[in-house]
Amino acid sequence: MYVISTIRQFFKPKKMKWKFAVENSKIGVWDWNAKTNKIFYSKESKNILGYKNNEIKNIPEEWHKRVHPEDRDTYHKDLQNHLLGNIDTYKNEHRVLCKDGNYKWVLDRGKIVRKDKTGKPLRIIGTHVDITQRKKNEMLLNENFKIITDQNKRLYNFTHIVSHNLRTHIGNLTSVLEFYESSTSEEEKDEMFNYLKTISSALTTTITNLNEVISVSPEYNNTNRNININRSISTILQNLDMDITTKKAVINIDIDSNLFVTGNSAYIESIFHNLISNALKYVHPSKTPVIDIKSIQTKDSFEILVADNGIGIDLKKYKSQIFGMYNTFHESDRKDSEGIGLYLTKVQMEDLGGQITIDSALNIGTTFKLSFPKEIAFLDQ
Repeated sequence: MYVISTIRQFFKPKKMKWKFAVENSKIGVWDWNAKTNKIFYSKESKNILGYKNNEIKNIPEEWHKRVHPEDRDTYHKDLQNHLLGNIDTYKNEHRVLCKDGNYKWVLDRGKIVRKDKTGKPLRIIGTHVDITQRKKNEMLLNENFKIITDQNKRLYNFTHIVSHNLRTHIGNLTSVLEFYESSTSEEEKDEMFNYLKTISSALTTTITNLNEVISVSPEYNNTNRNININRSISTILQNLDMDITTKKAVINIDIDSNLFVTGNSAYIESIFHNLISNALKYVHPSKTPVIDIKSIQTKDSFEILVADNGIGIDLKKYKSQIFGMYNTFHESDRKDSEGIGLYLTKVQMEDLGGQITIDSALNIGTTFKLSFPKEIAFLDQ
């Protein structure tokens, strides 16, 4: 009797300490008798959901039915895996419907503590922990990570636009200055001066758009706007006017005046600048350069075709490498071909939500097709 009394005195304080620790840590406890399918939920478990102690019955369904529909499969799967002996302990994070109609995130843990002679589970004990705030912090962290990732993508695009697109403006500026210095009449000087003003305006616009690309804002997609494609192409052609005039290129435009694309104006400018400047760069030596730009409406998208009659690309040889970085394909010995433009164009098209494809043949020409889904492209009536 003395031994029994001593054991009871020893375990009673231990039990009180355990109860005090659980209650003050706000950890819920559940104890499931698998044989009778009865379960004990501590008042802490019920409090997590906003219920009083007498408002939830002692059956597993009381918890199961409140698990968020999107989380039920993994919830049941993880529990079954433990009951079948596939995993040592049960652990699952799921949302549970509370009394006030909102969901809370709960970390649910459990372990079989008793089995019958055949190894079938008889009793499982587990805990519930409210992890809603942790989940909110994770969501905020993921949101911030998305902002940072998007910002890094913009900076990445920014460096390539600077190295590729601005070089054209600078090259035009240098050429005009050289022509200006060699001009012998006031009329020629005035013409070159007007070119300088055009280039200066284009350079300012490009830098302004690039500033939007790298701007940091909580609304990190605030650079999206409705862009009139016809006006954007007209601006690019104006920027390239000297090159067009020098090469006596013929530009045919058949773009619906009301066609708009929702996106980043710097990307739109860069895409058309790259495609049109490439068409001017790789003209066929025995042909008058012709560039056809037109729009086509399909069931699901608006397509813009940029076609030229230049030297073309051997797609049998280079098709798999067309949009790779630092790859060049034209059968020419140009020193200014760095293999960045098409890679950059593809990245920017995909970032806008569209796609770019190519059709080309040597000595016949090249056609690029830009496909903008109707989620981002529309006709403004």
